[in-house]
Amino acid sequence: MTDEQPPSPYEPPSHGQPYGQPQYGQQHPQYGHQPPYAPQPPYGQYGPPGQGPGPRGTNVLAILSLVFAFVFAPAGIVSGHLAKRQIRQTGEDGDQLATWGLVLSYIFTAIGLLVCCGWIGLAIWANSDNSTY
Repeated sequence: MTDEQPPSPYEPPSHGQPYGQPQYGQQHPQYGHQPPYAPQPPYGQYGPPGQGPGPRGTNVLAILSLVFAFVFAPAGIVSGHLAKRQIRQTGEDGDQLATWGLVLSYIFTAIGLLVCCGWIGLAIWANSDNSTY
């Protein structure tokens, strides 16, 4: 019995042996084994949207609610409520974004209303003729 190693696929074959063929009496080690990777689905075939192992994505109105909270808060309130309703129906991600958009939109709207009322009150107080010279 001799301890012969199988030929390396990187070495040229021995004299008279074609490339890629094992020497006489040897078998290819990869025959009869499964490939080391899982089979892939056919190209271009997808499951129904919103289902399967992949992520569903974030609701766009939830993102807009958070953005509008800083730009124009009343629009953030409207888009936040619409986003919450869509998220309940579709199961998309973004519930916390919509919640934060709503909270910040309500806070900034309240601050804006207080500032407007303060300016109006200041204007009325400044125009009152209670001054005695």
